[in-house]
Amino acid sequence: MVVVDGQGVPLGDQLHSASPAEVRLAETTLAAIRVGRRHRAGRPRQKPVRVITDKAYDSDPLRDRLRGRGIELIRPHKSNRVRPATQDGRALRRYRKRWIVERTIGWLGNFRRLVVRYDRSLKIYGAFFHIACFMIVLRRVVQ
Repeated sequence: MVVVDGQGVPLGDQLHSASPAEVRLAETTLAAIRVGRRHRAGRPRQKPVRVITDKAYDSDPLRDRLRGRGIELIRPHKSNRVRPATQDGRALRRYRKRWIVERTIGWLGNFRRLVVRYDRSLKIYGAFFHIACFMIVLRRVVQ
């Protein structure tokens, strides 16, 4: 999982095997974010204002835990949802910005070593993943 800002620059990541659900990894991924403050010194920000996710994160406990931390979770509901909807269409207008995340995933796909997955070790794959994220950040800074 990767967390990106509004420009598509990776801020935090969490690598794990393919078996756990994404909902279980969401909070640890958000804990990996460290964003420095622009105009003043101090501790880096760790908490985004809002998080835009896809339908895989349709979980009321996750929504409640993030709301307790002061983070707004924006995601559409699954079509087979049993409970009533928890948000109206106004918040889902921001869901249109999800293409930025998909673009970053596409940028990561440009690195052949990540796509083909020759590595059986998560540590080696993680090293190449971090190099790819570094290259994306470097390209954005140079521009």
